[in-house]
Amino acid sequence: MAKDLQGFSWTMLLLFCAIQELGSWAMHTEVEGPGLGEPGDPALLASGRVKRGWVWNQFFVVEEYTGTEPLYVGKIHSDSDEGDGSIKYTISGEGAGTIFLIDEITGDIHATERLDREQKTFYTLRAQARDRQTDQLLEPESEFIIKVQDINDSEPRFLEGPYIGSVAELSPIGTSVMQVMASDADDPTYGSSARVVYSVLEGEQHFTVDSKTGVIRTAVADLDRETQDRYEVVIRATDMAGQLGGLSGSTTVTIVVTDVNDNPPRFPQKMYQFSIVETAPVGTAIGRVKAEDSDVGENTDMTYQVKDEEGVEMFKVTTDSNTQEAVITVQKPLDYESKKVHTVVVEALNKFVDPRFVDLGTFRDQTIVRVSVLDVDEPPEFRPPSNLMEVQEDAHVGSIVGVVTALDPDTANHPVRYAIDRSTDAERIFDIDAKTGAIVTGKVLDRETAGWHNITVLAMEADNHSQVSRASLRIRILDVNDNPPELATPYEAAVCEDAKPGQLIQTISVVDRDEPQSGHRFYFTLAPEATNNHHFSLLDIQDNTAAVHTQRVGFNRQEQDVYLLPILVVDSGPPALSSTGTLTIRVCGCDSSGAIQSCNSTAYVVSATLSPGALIALLVCILILVVLVLLILTLKRHHKSHLTSEDDEDMRDNVIKYNDEGGGEQDTEAYDMSALRSLYDFSEIKAGDGGGGPGEGGPGRNPASELHALPQWVQSPDLDFSVFRDYICRKVEQADEDLSVPPYDSFQTYAFEGSDSPVPSLSSINTWSSGSEQDFSYLGGWGPRFRQLAALYAGRRGEEDSEES
Repeated sequence: MAKDLQGFSWTMLLLFCAIQELGSWAMHTEVEGPGLGEPGDPALLASGRVKRGWVWNQFFVVEEYTGTEPLYVGKIHSDSDEGDGSIKYTISGEGAGTIFLIDEITGDIHATERLDREQKTFYTLRAQARDRQTDQLLEPESEFIIKVQDINDSEPRFLEGPYIGSVAELSPIGTSVMQVMASDADDPTYGSSARVVYSVLEGEQHFTVDSKTGVIRTAVADLDRETQDRYEVVIRATDMAGQLGGLSGSTTVTIVVTDVNDNPPRFPQKMYQFSIVETAPVGTAIGRVKAEDSDVGENTDMTYQVKDEEGVEMFKVTTDSNTQEAVITVQKPLDYESKKVHTVVVEALNKFVDPRFVDLGTFRDQTIVRVSVLDVDEPPEFRPPSNLMEVQEDAHVGSIVGVVTALDPDTANHPVRYAIDRSTDAERIFDIDAKTGAIVTGKVLDRETAGWHNITVLAMEADNHSQVSRASLRIRILDVNDNPPELATPYEAAVCEDAKPGQLIQTISVVDRDEPQSGHRFYFTLAPEATNNHHFSLLDIQDNTAAVHTQRVGFNRQEQDVYLLPILVVDSGPPALSSTGTLTIRVCGCDSSGAIQSCNSTAYVVSATLSPGALIALLVCILILVVLVLLILTLKRHHKSHLTSEDDEDMRDNVIKYNDEGGGEQDTEAYDMSALRSLYDFSEIKAGDGGGGPGEGGPGRNPASELHALPQWVQSPDLDFSVFRDYICRKVEQADEDLSVPPYDSFQTYAFEGSDSPVPSLSSINTWSSGSEQDFSYLGGWGPRFRQLAALYAGRRGEEDSEES
């Protein structure tokens, strides 16, 4: 009974939900009674049908059921069921038979497993009502849904964490920092399980959060990065709209406070002390100071400047962009004797100033820097620094040119000694007094040779010569009139024979090695020895030039062809100097236009134009000369190449002969190979030996005479040169292995006379054998030196023949 009531309540509940959702989940079908026919049969409709239908609606099952018994889901029922157990109910689909079980008789459905709506929100199944006996469908198969009803079993989660936000310091209250968002897996359409509200769990003193949107905002206006640069804020999200019993989740939000330029620079000290030697060059760094700034980044970028007038003149301050330090450097030379301590006011100010925080105070600070100048031993200083002196070129040796003065700038004021750097005055033209600094001439001066002298004067401390100063001194040699004027060139002029009186012949100018300050002024006149001259006149033009004119009508080359006109030139002094120059005037023949044709001695002026015939003759002569030169050069080159080729051939074909009895082994005279071949033609000898009669070998050839031309030590008609060939081959092999021999083929013999020579000597002078058949007549053909020897042997041979007869 209780089970039926429970089923009835579920049925009513489902029906009410279906009406609320305007769903039509209740399915009704019209069928006939069992075994009456198929639904919709016209015969059945005509005889009157009975309306049948399923009785159920959408089912609900609560998730996360933790009971020990299966959870009742609902009941399916057909209105044709009379409760006699003749109908069998079955289900199929998602979870049928596993998650959901049905009672075949009653149609009650139970869930056997714990369901989770967050994993699956509903299950779709199909229901059948069959006749238990025939297994025939009594109702059409119908689909129904079991919906998993949500409970608040999932807490809100922040899925996008960790959260990091930032806000500028000193931001006003309510400044948005960032937004957080929590997600709830519960059903947002059912109840308040998924309605999330936000709150600050930690950090509420400085930040707030919008309960609905999750936007975090500042709660105070005095956030100071320099005091605290980050905050850890815990945000909580609670479902069920924050009601009691709702689930919650939290996350930590890191909020970084960013910097603004709200802090001015400040020097840690109000005074800094530095020291530097007085000889430090301009640009030397004295020291560094730095103003501290609590800000970070570009808000700490600073510039430094010198505020006092003295410091601006003597020192310079720059900013090191990497360290933001002020670098103080020397801007003008320091002098311990003038000022020992300098006071500099250095100011630091921010490069970027935020106008929003100007009312917080001035964004700059000042400090005092004291610079102590250290004394060092300095070299003497020249005073005054004038470097120009003048002296007359006629000054006597030892005359004072000028005086240089140098003082020791140190407090001790040591005495100074002077000297001249002789590398700048190698000729010792000037000397200097070591104590007074007076510069005097050491040699006679000549402005025309050297008008300027550049010397270097040294000044050093008397007791410490390492402290040396140098000063360049320019000495100008002043001019005096010690050179007479001279004609500019050895003038030569020409006058035509038919010249007329007053005709200009020559314009004369002069030169003077002197250079007076007022300029040159020269005077011209004829020399005293030319006072009786009636042929020419001299006119001073008053511009340092003079003109020579004719004074008579016509000249005759036959009477006098050259005139020498002495001219006296005087300068303006003082003292006035003069010199006499000679103008040579030649009398020449001229054409009708006045052009000079020829003079007596040589042609003074050649006509500017030549006749065509003369020009052609001149070109022909030049061409002949060029051809001759080229021919001579060609012959010389040909002769030189011929000699070179012959020398090369001789060098490669020379045979050094040592078998000459006259000079012995020391005689290394070389013979031409061609001459040797003509004297020792072994191939022809062999041909003569084997040829037979005298007719062989061609006309005019006598083998017997050729045999007589050989040296007399060749006794055997059958010549065997194998010994010599072997000896030469050995020598050639030795030469090939020797790297020091010339790089071409050559051979040398060393007086090797062969083996088993039939005669004891190669000479026949001492041969007194009466049985000799030698014919020495061939010696007559060897030249004048051997004719007497041939006659001697020929006479001895005649005596032997007479004795035999």
